Amino acid sequence: MSSLVATLSERFAAVTGGVDPELRPATKPRFGHFQCNVAMRLAKDEGAKPRDIAQRIVDEIRIDDLCEPLEIAGPGFINIRLKNSVLAAEANALMADPHRGVPQDPHPRRTIIDYSSPNVAKQMHVGHLRSTIIGDCFSRVLGATGSEVIRQNHIGDWGTQFGQLVEQILEEGIDASTLDLAGAEALYKRAAAHFKSDEEFADRARRRVVALQSGDEQTRTIWRQLIDVSLAGFNATYRRMNILLTDDDLAGESTYNEGLVRVVEDLTAMGLAVEDAGALVVWVEGFEAPMIVQKRDGGFGYDATDLAAIRHRVDELGAERIVYVTDARQAQHFAMVFAVARKAGWLPETVTAEHIGFGMVLGSDGKPFKTRDGSAVTLSSLLDAAEEIAAPPIALAAIKYADLSNGLNKDYVFDAERMVQTTGDTGPYLQYAHARTCAVMREAEAKGLALDTEVSVLDEPTEQALALALSGFGEVVAEVASTLQPHKLCTYLYELAQHYSAFYQQCPILKSEGAVRDSRLGLCRAVRTVLAAGLGMLGIEALERM
Repeated sequence: MSSLVATLSERFAAVTGGVDPELRPATKPRFGHFQCNVAMRLAKDEGAKPRDIAQRIVDEIRIDDLCEPLEIAGPGFINIRLKNSVLAAEANALMADPHRGVPQDPHPRRTIIDYSSPNVAKQMHVGHLRSTIIGDCFSRVLGATGSEVIRQNHIGDWGTQFGQLVEQILEEGIDASTLDLAGAEALYKRAAAHFKSDEEFADRARRRVVALQSGDEQTRTIWRQLIDVSLAGFNATYRRMNILLTDDDLAGESTYNEGLVRVVEDLTAMGLAVEDAGALVVWVEGFEAPMIVQKRDGGFGYDATDLAAIRHRVDELGAERIVYVTDARQAQHFAMVFAVARKAGWLPETVTAEHIGFGMVLGSDGKPFKTRDGSAVTLSSLLDAAEEIAAPPIALAAIKYADLSNGLNKDYVFDAERMVQTTGDTGPYLQYAHARTCAVMREAEAKGLALDTEVSVLDEPTEQALALALSGFGEVVAEVASTLQPHKLCTYLYELAQHYSAFYQQCPILKSEGAVRDSRLGLCRAVRTVLAAGLGMLGIEALERM
């Protein structure tokens, strides 16, 4: 379902030699719905008068099926007014379309989205907030456009820290399966401190890492218990936040252990990995330092794991697009990983790999959000703080919308008081707009009115503006799926809610009569549907009452 703007742009481009008409919303209702200055831009190249070129465009364009007669204004602007019947048909088509006007990709790609990625035996903190919310939004938006989405939660479930954890558990005589996530994190801190202060314990912890890697039964059992305890905590947070991730989406670091040796062997065989100060490294043009694929002690780091993950995702999962959602400070790491993978032939040019970096969450002082003792704020405590001000679904809407409504690479200040407001550009404002449409429909039902009416009468400017805004939903969703910039969907929904507010105030719905009332109920129903769909893509609950 092509948007009206896209269709109009194509018609203009057909008579302007392919030049983008750059349609802009009209500044005032008397100028129509759109204005176009393409004639003035063409005049510079053609050496003709803008009004003459505008007249030529008006004479040649075939647009009478969509618009009222075009008007030329001022030095050469073209004013465009869509027919009311066309706007009404668009709104009705949106309601009849099971995809609500969202175009389905004719060539959907299998897309891997790597996000959240908490560490075992540690509570999720404010740093995981953005990755989890953003990645979940991408998953929902891409799914809505027909892509086959495979979520991957690359949890930190392997590494030298598990030698410390297991050894501390054995020393304290703890049953790891009885811990909760907070208890596991407290254990983690005790083990780390013990490792630094007691060299004998440190030696035992190092040997325990070897035992874990060798498959020692006792060590592996405790390791799995720690993972289970952690997953219980992670999943509770995901349910609380309305996040789609489940255990089926797990793909932790340990998933790729068996592929690490093959990564190094193959890079060496290709002549890409060379020895440097006892380590094996890969030099990539454009980067000052090499990638270390195997440390001098024979161990493997994140670089090798991420390369193994790419091979698995391309070769085994059939990925055609891979999206990583992490802190913006990891941009260079992923740029190098992608470069090495392409150089090795593991990431074909037919597969798109993207790192979507995000900024930090700041406190009211404009500094990274931390507790008084300087440690990272836990995600659960942050949610608790918001829920002290508003009910859980409203608090969650406030947090998610604040996270998604700005450019992802920007830092933002976590201000719960401002975020939960039901006025202004906030998530709760959108929830309130949806709830208001639901209230109208409930009242209509109580009066015995038909609820499945279509849009047919659009005499008022606010009715026309609302119908036009509805027609743009699919195009915005498609753009977000392509560019991975969710703030554009937030902006669209906020503007739609504003259009609905103006319509609600200026056009009586239930007090009108006949075809006018039916049409306005149809508009109300369409707004309710689009707001619910859009909020759903943001991971926000569309409340029916507030």
